Amino acid sequence: MAKIATLLTCHNRCKKTLACLDALFQCKLPEGCSLEVFLVDDGSTDDTDAAVRARYPQVSLIKGDGNLYWNGGMRLAFAAAMEKGFDYYLWLNDDTLLYPHAISTLLRTGKLVNVVSLVVGSTQGESDGEVTYGGKVRVSKWHPLRYQLVIPTDTEIYCDTMNGNCVLIPRVIAMTIGNLDEAFTHTIGDIDYGLRARMAGFRVVVMPGYAGSCNNNPIDNTFADVRLSVRDRLAKLNGKKGLPLRAWKIFTRRHCGRLWVVFWLLPYFKIILSSILLSKVTRR
Repeated sequence: MAKIATLLTCHNRCKKTLACLDALFQCKLPEGCSLEVFLVDDGSTDDTDAAVRARYPQVSLIKGDGNLYWNGGMRLAFAAAMEKGFDYYLWLNDDTLLYPHAISTLLRTGKLVNVVSLVVGSTQGESDGEVTYGGKVRVSKWHPLRYQLVIPTDTEIYCDTMNGNCVLIPRVIAMTIGNLDEAFTHTIGDIDYGLRARMAGFRVVVMPGYAGSCNNNPIDNTFADVRLSVRDRLAKLNGKKGLPLRAWKIFTRRHCGRLWVVFWLLPYFKIILSSILLSKVTRR
């Protein structure tokens, strides 16, 4: 019997969280499998906890203080689940709607490959069907952080790391790698986890087909929004939802080799340069 712990974190998007849980509990599990859900409600003020308790009282709800963000919330859920011990740990974003076959396909893929692997479920946009999140492959010999998303096919595909929207983690990897790194708050913790798994001798594999739907996060009012001033973009880049200097330093030192300083400063330099170029074009 395979025991699966599903890990989620949420903040003030009750309808999406409930829709995610609805889809999760409608998944068809292989015979002998059981599912337990650990949900961190990170300081929601929209009554998410009450709504979840009313519809799914079997969910283990863990309260956060509103400062955990994705990485912190998932760390808390992961830690709670690992204390009990499971055969698999399933990361799931609360804006991801799994298809009924998703968990069965994730499990089957893990059993088919000949190396213990993180199994990634790709997601697609609800309107256009294009891939939005999933496995990532390195596409540059010279740029260690240049990745592109894997487009799933009808067979499994090995890759280098992944987004954390839908990832099945076997017990042996969780016991070896441990939890998400506490150095990260919101972003890059999932990318780091996949890269650390590869460094430890495990593989990252994308399951055949799509696991569910999840729209891309909008770039409005983020550091990627070129309509903002350079000061605002740099502040957001260094904010909790961006690439804070200390966390980004740890990431680049770990994964970028001898030239890590270049890649540490590169996102900040690119914002300054793009703002200068944009201002020149605007003046013309």
